[in-house]
Amino acid sequence: MVDQIKKILVPLDGSKNSMKGLNSAIALAKPLGAEIKAVYVRPTPPIFGRMKPMYAEKITADDTFLDSAKKLAEKNGVKFTAKITEFQKPGDYIVKLAQKQNFDLIVIGARGMGSVKEFFLGSVSHYIIHKSKIQVLVVK
Repeated sequence: MVDQIKKILVPLDGSKNSMKGLNSAIALAKPLGAEIKAVYVRPTPPIFGRMKPMYAEKITADDTFLDSAKKLAEKNGVKFTAKITEFQKPGDYIVKLAQKQNFDLIVIGARGMGSVKEFFLGSVSHYIIHKSKIQVLVVK
């Protein structure tokens, strides 16, 4: 089963845990000759257009953590591409993207940089575990 993994989807948000997920994906991809696609689902402002303060700095730093992720993958000889998108429900978007683009595995950090409630519950990873028809590896 492991030798059939050729396409790995890694949701990233710049958090320590998402980067742990990337490191695990690289460790899996390298010996298998698999490629990694990172996806960053940028937080979308609330309905009234006011941004949550905790997202303001993160949005301006998008390229920084994605560039670091790309360099890390390339340093390890793993093909890496990245996609940035805005979507209200990151978990739903990630599950649909993985299905539509025929990924073999989703590797995700247990908790990212969401709101306090999401941080403690790990709601995006929880959603993906329960809704994905594709294998999911959650990294703590």
